[in-house]
Amino acid sequence: MMRSNQYDAAITIFSPEGRLYQVEYALELVKRGAPIVGVYSPEGVVLAANEAPDSPLEDANYFRKIFQFDDHIGAAIAGLSSDARVLLDQGRVYCQSNRLIYDEAPDVEGLVGTLSERIQTYTQHGGIRPFGVSMVIAGVDVNGPALLTTDPSGSYRGYKARALGRNADEANQLLDDKYVDGLSLDDAIKLAIEAVNLASGGELQAASVKVAVIPTETKILKRLSEEAVAKYM
Repeated sequence: MMRSNQYDAAITIFSPEGRLYQVEYALELVKRGAPIVGVYSPEGVVLAANEAPDSPLEDANYFRKIFQFDDHIGAAIAGLSSDARVLLDQGRVYCQSNRLIYDEAPDVEGLVGTLSERIQTYTQHGGIRPFGVSMVIAGVDVNGPALLTTDPSGSYRGYKARALGRNADEANQLLDDKYVDGLSLDDAIKLAIEAVNLASGGELQAASVKVAVIPTETKILKRLSEEAVAKYM
């Protein structure tokens, strides 16, 4: 039998308490990532993220937390951007394949389920490690707006509002307190920005907050300008 301090070295073996330590380590990595938030509204979905570089010498144009899978689906990431890049590429291939094969846009849950299957595979084989990234994936498909999250275990869940990354507990408490069913898209943007700002210490400038919205009416992802973000802040 393996000693207790060896369970964290074997990704495929459960500890006596039923834990996979490598997956838990990946979840801890996500908690150290830049704050990201997603908010659902009947009028669309919102993604917001703190994209302030870690160093003043870093080019802010290469510090990205919000990405696009397809015209109608976007994602915000918390954790290792290198791991996220792999999943983003696979998700984009899935979206384009769906259009080529079925001549229609993919649904949001179909994409998230496919990515989660790949993520889960990396929790059950030796010689590999889990993906060190979680994503808030938002989109508008034939079923309407949708907001889902993935994590390094390969599970996914749907939410009305969710924050990930640093100080996510505080941001999620704010979302719990202020989210109401049926809020407008404008109110969803304000709430998402407020949650990111809180998780970032409350001193963010508009240039560091990036926001993307996908309105139900157009089903097209749109990134807000710095001036538009400043007005909401």
